[in-house]
Amino acid sequence: MLLTPRRTLLALLPPALALARPGRALPPPGLAGEAIRQRAEAIPRLHALIVARAGEVVLAERLRGPALDRPVNVKSVSKAVMTALAGIAIGKSVLQGTEQKLVDVLGNLVPAEADPRVGEITIGHLLSMQAGLASTSGVNYGAWVNSPNWVRHILTRPFETEPGGWMVYSTGTSHLLSAALTVASGESTLSLARSWLGRPLNITIPAWDRDPQGIYLGGNNMALSPRALLAFGELYRNDGMAGGERILPEGWVAQSWQERTISNWTGDGYGYGWFGREVRGHPVRFAWGYGGQMLFVVPDLALTVVMTSDPSPRPRGDGHLDALHGLLGEVILPAAAGIGQ
Repeated sequence: MLLTPRRTLLALLPPALALARPGRALPPPGLAGEAIRQRAEAIPRLHALIVARAGEVVLAERLRGPALDRPVNVKSVSKAVMTALAGIAIGKSVLQGTEQKLVDVLGNLVPAEADPRVGEITIGHLLSMQAGLASTSGVNYGAWVNSPNWVRHILTRPFETEPGGWMVYSTGTSHLLSAALTVASGESTLSLARSWLGRPLNITIPAWDRDPQGIYLGGNNMALSPRALLAFGELYRNDGMAGGERILPEGWVAQSWQERTISNWTGDGYGYGWFGREVRGHPVRFAWGYGGQMLFVVPDLALTVVMTSDPSPRPRGDGHLDALHGLLGEVILPAAAGIGQ
């Protein structure tokens, strides 16, 4: 791991900031961390919270649920992992770039009956959820994962918009990226994830779901521990570098965080697997998984924040997601910004 906490269950934000500003007097110990901890404990479905500042873990709380080093289902945070793998693949010339046509990669995996507009879909469209094909997520998810050929099912969906048009959030679109990585590399997405991310970040990536043809599910049900998520977030905060080694191609983080479309659910911007919004004047980038699996990066405050939650189905609008954003925006960011002044 890139990050080694100085103590477990640490509830002090100030020490890390003292590292950022040597010689600066510390505020009264524990006040900021205690406020964060109390707010976190009041969110009943929140399982784990880790806060790091400038690469230093300053709070690591297992509130309930599994231990911080135990892999948990991070749901659609997996989509950010898929886009990282795509960036590495482009850097290694396994994929030819974001403008490469999907059909040129998938070849005979593209069904003959697919709409001709499938030929216009690029790797970039998959990364930014702009393929245009009708979603396989939400109410359509069950029919998709119970189909005999997931790639065929996706590619024969009707078009909701033209390729490159508005955002159509779909795990199926991300699965096409996993298929492209598998075909282009000749290796499984699991093998690529372990080789390209697991080993350099020193994180465990267990096997996860595969489709009937053996392609690992792109964009859902990957299991990573909260500490592994932190290492992944730090990779992005550090512009693709880890342990002095470049893991993501130069410029890939900026490309991934560039707003390319808008979520019709929340109004947040969306790049390559990452959402973005401004909170209290600070640009925040975040990967988001169902049930409240969150990975936040706040570049100008050097913050990386991990939150994992009970993933069991709940009604949309139950307030949990708002509570997580409130924890970040109303408690963590003010504490970090105030101490940094």
